[in-house]
Amino acid sequence: MEKRNLLIVAVLLGLVPLCIFPTSAQQEATRLRVVVNLVQLNVAVTDNKGNYVTDLQPLDFAITEDGIPENIATFEEGNGPTTRLVDVTAGVGKDGPDEPASAQGHSRIRDSVSGSSVEDPPETLGATLAGANVFILFDTSNYMYRGFVFAQDAIADFVRSLQTADKVAFYSYSRDLYRAAALTSDRSEVVRGVRTSVAGDDAALYNSLLLTVQDAGQYPGRKVIVVFSNGPDNSSAVPPEDVAELAQSAGIPIYMISTTEAQLEPVSTAVFERMSAATGGKAYFAKSWRDEKKAFASIRDDLAHLYSFSYYPKTNPNRGWRSIKVQLVGERLKKYHVRTRNGYRLRPNRFSVGNVRASTSGSVPN
Repeated sequence: MEKRNLLIVAVLLGLVPLCIFPTSAQQEATRLRVVVNLVQLNVAVTDNKGNYVTDLQPLDFAITEDGIPENIATFEEGNGPTTRLVDVTAGVGKDGPDEPASAQGHSRIRDSVSGSSVEDPPETLGATLAGANVFILFDTSNYMYRGFVFAQDAIADFVRSLQTADKVAFYSYSRDLYRAAALTSDRSEVVRGVRTSVAGDDAALYNSLLLTVQDAGQYPGRKVIVVFSNGPDNSSAVPPEDVAELAQSAGIPIYMISTTEAQLEPVSTAVFERMSAATGGKAYFAKSWRDEKKAFASIRDDLAHLYSFSYYPKTNPNRGWRSIKVQLVGERLKKYHVRTRNGYRLRPNRFSVGNVRASTSGSVPN
């Protein structure tokens, strides 16, 4: 009898946890934290002569993603103040992270995100509005023996000419990538990295460029990569198409400066032009050291005149490659040319469940 009673007690104790359900208070304490994709675009607008078109407003642009009209969340021209058009502090909609903040009914236009009368945006969004981070990748392979010093001079002048709001990193490559100067606002440190670089052996451009894109993608805000290459790639294991797609998806324009040596190899010339066009950058082929300096000056001017947008993608069933199209609105603007990346591959939505009192949404730039 005593053993039987002990068995009944044991069975009851084993069933007790199965009969306990979370209270409403416990249910309310558990919230899903979702990371929202914030797509960033760098857009250049030029006339038929290649002159930059300035003073355009957000309403002058129309953005579609896979044919779906998108609402601009933030807008910036060059290095001017950022205008925030969508209240990003609104919660994520019921359809998940693809539902834009504007769906919550907040679409007030603000003069600047730094104004005292405006709510401070989330920390993640504030980081995306920082100045551009410029990553310079310099060819130090054996292709560079003849024009090495002239290229160093051109790069050093370019670094000094960049505005103080920007941060710069300097990498060099031959068979391997060498991070001579990490991302910094100290121009003298970057120039020192340029001056101390030495020539190497074979050229693994695409391997090194892939690593540079990955480095740049770790930082929020505007990023660009400027590559100086004197010849074709003869040592990479990574195809250039993979590098271009990664840069597109990360929203990083690639500017390619090369010499007439690279033009002797038609495949490299075509790759440089396709890669820069796909990411929203430009390709230059310099015939002399003077042309090299002009190319760097042109890139500096381009960075100063880019329009920077961001938007939260609307609900879209496409989980693969998404096409982006930016157009100018109005008859008077149709004569101008728009240059930007043409799409991106959607990053997997990341989420976690934790015991927090309120739902938390963040922004991850694409």
